Amino acid sequence: MFTCPNCQSRDIGKIANNQYYCWNCFIELTVDGDHFTVYQVEEDGSLSSLDDLFTEDELKIQGSF
Repeated sequence: MFTCPNCQSRDIGKIANNQYYCWNCFIELTVDGDHFTVYQVEEDGSLSSLDDLFTEDELKIQGSF
């Protein structure tokens, strides 16, 4: 199992094909190859990208599915 790039938690749930949710810090993760795209879920349900807060290495998937 992989870890969240934001909080390092392994409490990750699958919500759709290649989409995951961290139950520890409440962010959504999309897997694209061997990298994450990270989103904050807003109150209205829309997604805001958080990728600019992470380095390329931090967004690389550590672990396996």
